[in-house]
Amino acid sequence: MTDLAGKTALVTGAGSGIGAACARALAEAGAKVHVVDRNPETAFAVAAEIGGTEHVADLADANAIETLPAQVDVLVNNAGLQEVAPIHEFDPARFDLMQRVMVTAPFLLIRRFLPQMYTRRWGRVINISSVHGLRASPYKVAYVTAKHALEGLSKVTALEGAEYGVTSNCVCPGYVRTPLVEGQVAAQASAHGISDAEVVDQVLLRRMAVKRLIEPDEVAALVRWLCLPAANSLTGASLPVDGGWTAQ
Repeated sequence: MTDLAGKTALVTGAGSGIGAACARALAEAGAKVHVVDRNPETAFAVAAEIGGTEHVADLADANAIETLPAQVDVLVNNAGLQEVAPIHEFDPARFDLMQRVMVTAPFLLIRRFLPQMYTRRWGRVINISSVHGLRASPYKVAYVTAKHALEGLSKVTALEGAEYGVTSNCVCPGYVRTPLVEGQVAAQASAHGISDAEVVDQVLLRRMAVKRLIEPDEVAALVRWLCLPAANSLTGASLPVDGGWTAQ
């Protein structure tokens, strides 16, 4: 498949989980993929696997964005982190860090790449949001805040980019089988005093009609589809991949 032959993609947080699955899917579609991750080992491993280019960057540092390529056709804002704690105990420094990684960095990347997309009159901005960009849960104040902000950023990008052939959409997964979710399971188990298996069944899947964790490849397949001509008129949308969570 060469749907994206001649196109260049950049995926953040691409060393594992959803980001790695997106990098693979876009490479399989023919794109040249820039693999961005703060972990050198995973960035190199994924880039080597797909024939891409690794970039080691901590997106909490705005200066790191200046080290990345200046031109891409497809931007996938995926990098993120999680912290579980009640608001009155939430570390303000951690809150600030999460906003920098999941809101400020996507803004700066979009700002960096839009002019080139406008010149070529084609571009795809795909933001890996979350069901928590559409719904709230207790104990996740920084994550829910960041994902709601990302939704707004994506919609403004869609409106400004429409006349230039640039689309911007959010993909909103429920709980995906990733290292981030595995970390949440351990944190929730500790917070609730239950086992990891009970966390998955009673906490993570409680609001999902489809009672299983979502696989990263399922999210990546939608990301790839958003780059196809069939999605030319789909912009400013929030697309749930959530096992029916937001249907309730």
